[in-house]
Amino acid sequence: MLLRLRVSLPDRPGGLGQVAKALGALGADILQVVVLERECGRAVDDFTVSWPGPITPCEARERLSSMPGVRVEGVWQTREMPGSAPDYDLLTHVAAEPARGFATLVDALPGLCGAEWSVAVADGAVRHASLAAPAEFDPPDRPPRAITVDARELRLMVLPVVTQGLHVVIARPGGPVFHRAEVERAARIVDVVATLAARHASVRAGD
Repeated sequence: MLLRLRVSLPDRPGGLGQVAKALGALGADILQVVVLERECGRAVDDFTVSWPGPITPCEARERLSSMPGVRVEGVWQTREMPGSAPDYDLLTHVAAEPARGFATLVDALPGLCGAEWSVAVADGAVRHASLAAPAEFDPPDRPPRAITVDARELRLMVLPVVTQGLHVVIARPGGPVFHRAEVERAARIVDVVATLAARHASVRAGD
């Protein structure tokens, strides 16, 4: 089982190693660690781990929360399989087929963001949808800038694409609200895809 764990811990030498040691003692195989922030003497890190045998996010949280000074901010299942450069892989595919840029983007975002599904919405209609996404979805807000939304049963990231008249929505049913580092990363990827799509449309118009 692949799990994502968001852990807040004291930002001091050896702190990350203690969490890694604790995860190893519980049988978890750490596949990736991403540092989201380091502020006010604390660090917030995302661990992607492979856990042998059945374990629920709640059980994983309980096992780690007993560590002194450590706060488990979220544990959720993920489909993300860390790779060497998943962002670049996505953009390479988009550059090769820019006409399918947003469809490719929407398919890839759940894996990149540790989410469940993603859609691109325009004029109240779903234009592109990943696996597990609903056939119809009306975002609770269509902001002029990237935002996160803590909905009743979903954590949402809403990213506007002004040049395309779209909003890209990324959703996960568990875990904490998307961190600002996650939002900034996703927004940059969406901006690059939008630029490639706009250039492709301009070339076609010139033909």
